[in-house]
Amino acid sequence: QVQLVESGGGLVQAGGSLRLSCAASGRTFSRYFMGWFRQAPGQEREFVAGISGSGEDTYYADSVKGRFTISRDNAKEAVYLQMISLKPEDTAVYYCALRLSSWYEKNEYKYSYWGQGTQVTVSS
Repeated sequence: QVQLVESGGGLVQAGGSLRLSCAASGRTFSRYFMGWFRQAPGQEREFVAGISGSGEDTYYADSVKGRFTISRDNAKEAVYLQMISLKPEDTAVYYCALRLSSWYEKNEYKYSYWGQGTQVTVSS
């Protein structure tokens, strides 16, 4: 069983920054692809960013490229999402997720484990 716990969400003004963290336990963390997703009210959950097990390969949604950076620390079993230049449309609940594969995937149904989510609110 895998447990994922997100932290770091909050309220920030447009143009501000936040760093989300996701602590993992229960599996050999470095083997698996990790993703960050978000869900805004009334909208479907969407892929934000993903990172390979080694951390060498990263992937981003077009809407966040150049503003968000995903990283991981396998020794600490953690994955991070650094967000800068935040916009009101970034407001959502952010989830980290673990995929039982080393391959990139942005389809949420390909991920087996999810955190509880952390709220990010960007005011204009």
